[in-house]
Amino acid sequence: MEIACDESGSEGEKLVGGVTAVFAHAGVRMSHEEAADCVATLRSMIKSPALEYKANHLLRTKNRWVLLWFLGPAGPLAGRARVQLVDKRRFLASRVRAEFGAVTGPLEHYNDLLRARGPRGALDPLFPAILRAVAQWGGPVSIVHDQQLSLTDGRIRQLKKLAPRLQSLTLVNSQHDARVQVADFLAGIARRVAEEELNGRPDREVIGLLRPFVAGPRMWRA
Repeated sequence: MEIACDESGSEGEKLVGGVTAVFAHAGVRMSHEEAADCVATLRSMIKSPALEYKANHLLRTKNRWVLLWFLGPAGPLAGRARVQLVDKRRFLASRVRAEFGAVTGPLEHYNDLLRARGPRGALDPLFPAILRAVAQWGGPVSIVHDQQLSLTDGRIRQLKKLAPRLQSLTLVNSQHDARVQVADFLAGIARRVAEEELNGRPDREVIGLLRPFVAGPRMWRA
C-alpha cells in the first residue's frame, strides 16, 4: 500500500508563538491517474492561472461549491483519505504535563526549555503524525511525502525502527506528484478550518464534511 502525504502548519519544534496554531497531516491512497484527474478537475472548476494550486484556492468564497464537492461523498476523497489535526498549544501542554506534572507558567517558556533539554526533533508533531499514519492505514505501508528538511536520512531510519510496517519513506517534490498535491489540499483545508473554529468562527458545514476524514485524536466533538 502506497500513501501520499503532506502537512500544513509545520514549524518544527516551535509550537507556540509561531504563524500557525494547528498542525495538519494528510494522507491519500490514490493512483497517479486518479490524482491527476482530481487536480485537472479542480483546475477546470476554479479556472485560476496559478501554476500550482494550493488549499487557499478552494477556500475562497467564490469557490465554495468546489470545496464542498472536493470534501463531499461524491468527491474524489471519499473512502481514500485521512487527516490528523493537532492543536499545538494542547500538544505542548500535554508534553509539559508528562515532563513536569503540571503547567505552571507561560507555554512559551516551556517550549524553549524542552527544545533545549531534549534531543532535536522531540517536539515536532510531524514525526508522531507519520507513525500514526502508518498505524491507521494498517498493513505494510510505503509513504511518499512532500520534501521536509526535518526528514533527514537518520530520522527516516529512526521512523522505520519505530514503525516496522513502514516499508519505505520517499521524499518528492509535490509539483511532480499529483497525489501529494491532493494531500496538500486536504491538509491545508483542514488546518485553516480548524484554526477558524479555535478562533470562534466554526464553519459547521465544512466541519461536517471533514469529520469523516479526521483520524486519531479529534479536535471536533460529535
